[in-house]
Amino acid sequence: MRIFPRRALAAAVATVSVLALSALGPPSAAAASFYDPPSPLPAGSDGDVIRHEASTFYIDPVQLIKADASVQRIMYRSRDTHGSPIAVTGTVLTPRSAWHGSGVRPIVSYAVGTQGEGDDCAPSKALAAGFEYEGPFIAGLLARGYGVVVTDYEGLGTPGDHTYVNREAEAHAVLDAIRAAQRLPEAGLPDDGPVAIAGYSQGGGASAAAAELQPSYAPELKLKGAYAGAVPADLAAVAKNLDGHYAVGFLGFALVSMNYAYPELNIPALLNARGKQLFEQVRTECTVEAVAAHAFTQSSTLTSDGRSLTAYLGEEPYASRVAEQKIGTLKPSVPVLIVHSALDDIVPYEQDRTLGRTWCGKGVKVQFSTSLVPTHVLGAVRAYPEAFAWLEGRFAGLPPISNCGLF
Repeated sequence: MRIFPRRALAAAVATVSVLALSALGPPSAAAASFYDPPSPLPAGSDGDVIRHEASTFYIDPVQLIKADASVQRIMYRSRDTHGSPIAVTGTVLTPRSAWHGSGVRPIVSYAVGTQGEGDDCAPSKALAAGFEYEGPFIAGLLARGYGVVVTDYEGLGTPGDHTYVNREAEAHAVLDAIRAAQRLPEAGLPDDGPVAIAGYSQGGGASAAAAELQPSYAPELKLKGAYAGAVPADLAAVAKNLDGHYAVGFLGFALVSMNYAYPELNIPALLNARGKQLFEQVRTECTVEAVAAHAFTQSSTLTSDGRSLTAYLGEEPYASRVAEQKIGTLKPSVPVLIVHSALDDIVPYEQDRTLGRTWCGKGVKVQFSTSLVPTHVLGAVRAYPEAFAWLEGRFAGLPPISNCGLF
């Protein structure tokens, strides 16, 4: 089908923007056997390390810049959205330089943004190959002396579909990654020191969800704060924005996730032949592939009855499952930084202002920062220095700044 020049240009710009973050594409599969969990899982507690091995972190895809850190790939115990034990993989990074701050070395659990659905999209694989588009931010955390742990989330690398933007599964993975980093002797990180959570986009949602669940799920962690950028707090609003968008492939990721977490929904039954083909295709795609393959697809062309998928999401049994993913119903016990561009073209800005106001109403110390840079991608880069400074303040014990009532 012919694409009009204006749309073709927009698609090209969008793809280039994502490519700028994703380097040259997804890494090839490596050490697949590491990602196969033992069956049954060994007995233990959430966050226990099941296995680990030495790994690497290249900041560039040409593998010229290697992070000055000790790197361990890990598999650890966590829980899915229903509370059942699962194995999740990730990466623990410890700077080789000494920590010069006060107290012991802090740990930041970094939740990455959209990687895709395929097993080759796992951040632990991308970090080792130099393809992780959020590598510069992770390198910045290491440069500040923090230990860093990066979860692969449920289903990236490990068996089963990745539960993309699933609130509880992602929160569990992020929090249990900290426990795993603390319990891994080879990482040399404190087992009860200060920690923080950070993330943008999908990672912003995972960070925000983890901050909400930490008081009940991991109360022993000495959490100092959470940075959550461009949080997809209301998936119904995000889905509506993505339908027919250049990043509509992300909606496909979410449908795969919902179908895996809640198989009773049987989402493929709603789809026509083209929709089923797309559904199966996105299950193996990473971010760049999905943007390039599905840009501007209208979901109404994928359903058996010609209704949009977003219309279905407003009806039962889908609506209640989507509502379960909403962030803002619980209260974090720590300060939170939310950064979002008013010109974000993927995650609607207004939902994050609503999230910030909701948390303020619950007594949370929220610093809400609005930027005016165009696009979701550039919003992430614009947030880097602000996030670094805010995290430094939390670990230094400075009083958190709140602008509740001013946004």
